[in-house]
Amino acid sequence: MNHHKIKRLGIISALHEEQEGLVQAMHGAATVIHGMRDYSVGQLWGIDAVCVLSRIGKVAASMTAAMLVEKFGVTHILVTGVAGSGDAGVRVGDIVIGESLVQHDLDASPLFPRYEVPLTGIANFASDARMSTQLAGAALGFLESDFLEVIGLEDRQVFGLGKPQVHRGLIASGDQFVTSRGHIERLNTSHPGLLAVEMEGAAVAQVCFELGVPFAVIRTISDNANEDAATDFLRFVKSVAACYAFHIVRRFCRQSV
Repeated sequence: MNHHKIKRLGIISALHEEQEGLVQAMHGAATVIHGMRDYSVGQLWGIDAVCVLSRIGKVAASMTAAMLVEKFGVTHILVTGVAGSGDAGVRVGDIVIGESLVQHDLDASPLFPRYEVPLTGIANFASDARMSTQLAGAALGFLESDFLEVIGLEDRQVFGLGKPQVHRGLIASGDQFVTSRGHIERLNTSHPGLLAVEMEGAAVAQVCFELGVPFAVIRTISDNANEDAATDFLRFVKSVAACYAFHIVRRFCRQSV
């Protein structure tokens, strides 16, 4: 398989709000219902694409990724959505692109090293370098050219969005909505260089690794993964993260044609 040319792109989000606008932008969109999920099949800015909501959590994301490949024939997978900050230098409104992904709640020790996926010998799954670099370029272009136009002044003030940055590095996934500073501190100790925490990316990474499918993960930081994490979460997703995803995916697709 040619890992460079995107023939059909699968786009996974966990929440409806995270994918707002993408399905509406599809040309020739058709909906296929399978496994209690709506798969929207069509073209996005010149690329064959399938958009789907995985729902929240690792099992839901894994099933969705496998279906995208096996039933819908996608050649590349892109995970979009929000995440909590895993580092003090990563702020609300920043963008994190996962260069590697780990399941922070996986522990089959002493049979296997902690965090390692049994029988693979791997704990940290690397994303596709080419896709991630293209995503970084799309994200930077969005922040430089679109951010002030598409994110309203009120939302920028409410969420303290000054000059958002793009970060690339480690994302940790687990079936937990992280809401305490102590938890983040422990994750920082066990996973040096951690940038963000979420609930799906590393599961998709494992599926893509096992199926030989290039993938990338991009997350908008919605909270600091502390006791205030749930404050105005859905407003942020709808007013900020959905706009980020739409404009960045548009730039990414146009670069990839």
